[in-house]
Amino acid sequence: MDFASLMSKELGKSKKPTSDAGSSSTKKYQRRAEIEAERQAAYEAEQKRLNEQREAQLTAKRKAEDDAAAEREAREEKRRKLAEESRKRREDQEWEEEQARRKRLGLKEKARTVCEEGDGDRVADGEEDIAEAELVVKLREIGQPVSLFGEGHAAKLRRYRALTTVVTDGPIPTTLELVEEKDMKVQAVEPVDKDARKLLYRKLASYFTMVLREYERAMDAEKEDTTASRNAYATMVQTRENLKPLFRKFEKDDVESSLLKAISEIVQALQERRYVDANDGYLQLSIGKAAWPIGVTMVGIHERSAREKLHDGQKGHVMGDEVTRKYLQSIKRCLTFAQVRWPPTDMRQLMG
Repeated sequence: MDFASLMSKELGKSKKPTSDAGSSSTKKYQRRAEIEAERQAAYEAEQKRLNEQREAQLTAKRKAEDDAAAEREAREEKRRKLAEESRKRREDQEWEEEQARRKRLGLKEKARTVCEEGDGDRVADGEEDIAEAELVVKLREIGQPVSLFGEGHAAKLRRYRALTTVVTDGPIPTTLELVEEKDMKVQAVEPVDKDARKLLYRKLASYFTMVLREYERAMDAEKEDTTASRNAYATMVQTRENLKPLFRKFEKDDVESSLLKAISEIVQALQERRYVDANDGYLQLSIGKAAWPIGVTMVGIHERSAREKLHDGQKGHVMGDEVTRKYLQSIKRCLTFAQVRWPPTDMRQLMG
């Protein structure tokens, strides 16, 4: 072997394969565009992963909100059904109590009004209607929405009435417009029309409001830390609370003519400072000529005539109703206070 072949052999051993040299150069050197493309691809993949994660979270949140809304709607529907059932039971109970009271008093049974489907969008009888266009303008003037979801004309009118009804500030808040003291004079005559009855209700409410204000003022002035003072103040508060149902009846025009006439006679006597006559009117109204069993009601083997009237439910009296009894007793307390606050000129009219 000569020197030339030996040198070529050694040189061939020292050379690396071309493929290895190419891979080494690829790993060691990269173009900027390739690096930027890889970074962009990695960024887009990360953003895609974040978007998918965000969408999954929003989907889960929407599902949870929908489930909560469905559950809340189901609770509201159940509450509405329970409230409707409770209202129907209460109306049935009130109707039965009213029928029983009328039966005790010997009054004619009152026909029950049945609310049919579609009556909710009907204006009540006797209620003044307002044209739809005018009602829309009035609602906008007071800053209220023109119409609520599912609201008809009658419901819209009731909402407007409730928003614009002025409640008089006093011991017993009322929607009746009170009159001045000089216009409180009551005449013990039965009103002939609806306007006359409404005016009478306003006068009666104004008089009782004036008496209750004076009653409260007197109790506040004499309030002391004694048992008698606390009892007197509690009596005043009870009187005010028991008169509220009477005011509600005044507002709804739900007072029987005989009862209204008797109360008017009592108030007229009070305004004229005839306290004995007012007390007689109260006794006539509360007790009257009803049979009151006192002591032994049956002796011997024979029943006395008309004894069955003692326990006959159809021959009851006005004090048989608990609410009526309470506000009549409150009228009697107002009578007792009025003769102290406004003493009579004739001492014979001073009630003992």
